[in-house]
Amino acid sequence: MTVRVGVVGHVEWVQFAVVERVPVAGEIVHARESFAEPAGGGAVAAVQLAKLAGAAMFLTALGDDDTASAAAGALRERFGVEVHAAARPSPQRRCFTYLDDAGERTITVLGERIVPLRCDPLPWDSLAELDGIYLTGGDPDAVRAARAARVLVATPRAMGALAASGVQLDVLVRSASDPGEAYEPGMLDPPPRWVVSTRGRLGGSWAGETTGEWKATAPPGPPVDAYGCGDSFAAALAYGLGAGLNLPEAIELGARCGAACLTGRGPYAGQLALTTD
Repeated sequence: MTVRVGVVGHVEWVQFAVVERVPVAGEIVHARESFAEPAGGGAVAAVQLAKLAGAAMFLTALGDDDTASAAAGALRERFGVEVHAAARPSPQRRCFTYLDDAGERTITVLGERIVPLRCDPLPWDSLAELDGIYLTGGDPDAVRAARAARVLVATPRAMGALAASGVQLDVLVRSASDPGEAYEPGMLDPPPRWVVSTRGRLGGSWAGETTGEWKATAPPGPPVDAYGCGDSFAAALAYGLGAGLNLPEAIELGARCGAACLTGRGPYAGQLALTTD
């Protein structure tokens, strides 16, 4: 069975530094390792979907510098993501991320978020052919275009556009511990069919047309770092629903993917792939 999936959202160029612990104010720490690659919620989800489905479409927007070109090239060449990017006359958004020995990631964002707009010359009509989409950013018309897919999953990070679009999401995925992903009834009209709230090692819960909870999946190896776990979860949830799984089954797949991501350095090394699913 071929599951056609995609992402509408953003990319960040991320510099990672592996440290024993995050420094306190005024302190100097030395990184044991450093590396840089495209990441951020949209990119991480697109790679996870490509690993699960064998291919994934990614509608995004990029800056006009060498970093933007490197991000698009890495996503296409290393991971086989079908990248469609609008150009913006601005530097690519970047991040600096500490990865510490406790497995946590601590992120500093540099620059404004760059998201695709419905007026951009991107293959918006192709989204109607997809079984599942995960949306991390865009304008209200981009959300409406994404709604043409059979399943639409989104993050509260795109709340302004989601609220203004007037479309119903199948699932809103949020971290229960992140104030930037807060959601209260009434913020979206119509409300999502389900709101899925993750709680890391405590599992999570869902509410909406049905309610329930799940326990966290044990990682398949020693934990390394948490970067990308949440977006790998959400992407796999969108894949599972697009493949015809019911919500608890799709959440179980998402939990497996989130746990697998935890075992690799950075967002991609541990992600669950089609060959191991």
